[in-house]
Amino acid sequence: MEEQAEWREHAVFMNALHRDGFIGLGGPLDGTPDVLLIARASDEAEVRARLSDDCWTHSGLLRIQQIAPGALRLGKLD
Repeated sequence: MEEQAEWREHAVFMNALHRDGFIGLGGPLDGTPDVLLIARASDEAEVRARLSDDCWTHSGLLRIQQIAPGALRLGKLD
């Protein structure tokens, strides 16, 4: 991932989303080109809106494949 175009800008953007509490957890899924993001959002529109400002969204490197609402039953995200 670090070799991809605009890595630094993307990392700064994602770190800010994490710092803001929007992204709780995130990282690549082994053996796939996919990444899992756990986000705190009121709905799908908020997820799409928040990620739309990322340079990787503009370049097509970040594409939303699925948004699935869920509830944590074990553990917690601070």
